[in-house]
Amino acid sequence: MADKKTIAVVGATGQQGGGLAHAVLADRGSEFGVRAVTRNPGSDKAKALAALGAEVVQADVDDEASVAKALDGAYGAFLVTNFWEHMSPQREYEQARNLARAAKSAGVKHAIWSTLEDTRLSVPLEDDRMPTLMGEYKVPHFDVKGEANALFTEAGVPTTFLQTTFYWDGFLGSFGPQRQEDGSLVLAMAMGDSRLAGIASEDIGRTAYGIFKRGGGFAGETVSIAGEHLTGREIAAAFTDALGEPVHYHAVPFDGLRAAGFPAAEEIGNMFQYYAEFQDEFTGRRDLARVRELNPELKSFRTWLAANKEALGTRGTAE
Repeated sequence: MADKKTIAVVGATGQQGGGLAHAVLADRGSEFGVRAVTRNPGSDKAKALAALGAEVVQADVDDEASVAKALDGAYGAFLVTNFWEHMSPQREYEQARNLARAAKSAGVKHAIWSTLEDTRLSVPLEDDRMPTLMGEYKVPHFDVKGEANALFTEAGVPTTFLQTTFYWDGFLGSFGPQRQEDGSLVLAMAMGDSRLAGIASEDIGRTAYGIFKRGGGFAGETVSIAGEHLTGREIAAAFTDALGEPVHYHAVPFDGLRAAGFPAAEEIGNMFQYYAEFQDEFTGRRDLARVRELNPELKSFRTWLAANKEALGTRGTAE
């Protein structure tokens, strides 16, 4: 990698960072090399990246000094945090601060910060359409990332703010169609008739690679991405074709989802209410044609379903 510009990829063994790392490593003519930044360089995923040609280094986003060391000498850095590991907005904010300070001290020429909208700009805390959580958020994992954007600007790091969205990968788990007692398959979503902006997680990384390839001209810009904007009925129809049996869409009330009782149910309920009630501005910011310019391999939902048919197959047979 001596003759290539290094992109340090925080979370390289995760979904977003992994998409970027694999996109760069698969591009044999790339001007970039990959430095995979991970807490566990001995993991199978880290070893697989090393086998493909990545430099693998250890760092922990809770430790600014370790991140600065991992970013040292890198041209670019892809920076991401994982709220769901700890579900603490305060901790995620401190992690973002560590990333911003580390990128500045390392002299990174172009950072991409994986972020989301601050929903409080659309739904102020005093707006009682949805409950305020933890005393200061509407959708904590959105709001804290949006709030943390300023940390990169204040630190003077040339940063592209990559606003992501719902991962279709969630449909492989609890968000996917569920078998009912009568044997039918139901896709239950709190989206009403609104369109959900969704994306394959690997396409987040691939789009980030497209931004790095365009050079520093994207520094200071916000790029909002998605793979497709679909209603619940359209998603259910795609599942019907993929699974070979009917999948019925059921629109869950927002309050019903908030009261479901699983961890973070209130937050997830607020998130889907934000997606649904602010669909025009949320999907409007995500110009799919522009995303395809940056990532010509951008998957449609049906293409993603076809690629994940094996993982979906167990949902197509009665228990």
